[in-house]
Amino acid sequence: MLRMMLTLSRCPCFPNTACFPEVAYSQSTGQKEQLSRCLKRGIRRVQDLCKVLQLPALFEETAVSYVQRALQHASFHLLSLEKKELLGGCCVFVTCRQHNWPLTMGTICSLLYAKQELFASVFLSLQKELELSVPALSLADLVKSHLNSFQLFQPTANIPAQFGEDKEKVVARTLQIVELASETWLVTGRHPVPIITAAAFLAWQSLHPPARLSCTLSRFCKLAGVDLPPPAHLRLKELLEILLRMASQLVWLRIFNLDKKTVVKHIGDLLQHRLVLLKKAFCLHDGEEQQPMAMGEGSPPAAQDGDCPLEGQQQREDSPRPLLPPCLLNPRKRLRTAAPSASDSAITGDEPISDSEIEQYLRGPEEVRAFRKAKLWM
Repeated sequence: MLRMMLTLSRCPCFPNTACFPEVAYSQSTGQKEQLSRCLKRGIRRVQDLCKVLQLPALFEETAVSYVQRALQHASFHLLSLEKKELLGGCCVFVTCRQHNWPLTMGTICSLLYAKQELFASVFLSLQKELELSVPALSLADLVKSHLNSFQLFQPTANIPAQFGEDKEKVVARTLQIVELASETWLVTGRHPVPIITAAAFLAWQSLHPPARLSCTLSRFCKLAGVDLPPPAHLRLKELLEILLRMASQLVWLRIFNLDKKTVVKHIGDLLQHRLVLLKKAFCLHDGEEQQPMAMGEGSPPAAQDGDCPLEGQQQREDSPRPLLPPCLLNPRKRLRTAAPSASDSAITGDEPISDSEIEQYLRGPEEVRAFRKAKLWM
């Protein structure tokens, strides 16, 4: 230390502080600045996700730029560590949507082991703060990309000959079934992968019914090498109910006693006449107007005479029902509230006064005039 002081004292410019001017941080080049540990982790997470999803290099560059913008934004400085770790996945998800790359929120959440509700909240805040435009996901592109992972539609030696099928044929028919599901409220507000899986199963069965009707949905997914989503069985049941109602409107199918297995043989005919059959099977437009008029003309003779109550019941079951979402047709049962006890039902005088009781005390015009005259003498 002493030697350093002696060396500096020998310098002629040592007393002159002008030789060492102060440089403000805003005027520095910033070449020696280092990225924060949080930003490094976010960039690394984005790069790992892009490698797992096999995304192009352009997607990775865009997602990294979004992560840098987000972590430098003041709104994301106070986020919890769990939400900051989801920012990288949100940036990848936004990039894929902007480039029309079929990627679902469930896929990202499964890779990040994150809850969809938490991921959705971070995604919405990222979209709002950075003012990003995120187009809606194309269901047709999602169908094509999802079926690309099915080994059943690829020529391999492990799959029996009667189960192998041309991928283009399956994709075309699956798209038609998914469009039918969309028109009958089976897609709205639901995860698309279970519906696509059920539609692909029906499309695959309908292309060669004799050898495939005995195959179950779980075995189909096992042969295809994909996971079976838990709600796929419910989506399959709903699709078969729609197809059965449509089949009841075709004249040449009424002679057959169709069930949920045999209706698969006629899916091609049902999809060909989809619009007409939907209008006949459900109360759509004209059906909603004609039904009240028919009821106004008078009750059917069977209901008047009382001779055939079973025929009237069968007629009501076959009549077209309104085309509503499943949540309205089969609402969840509400929990029953406990019956009020004797102490609760006792009159205390603090009960709220109903509108009908208040109307009993309202005076008419004549009573108001009489009350005013009487008030003058009081």
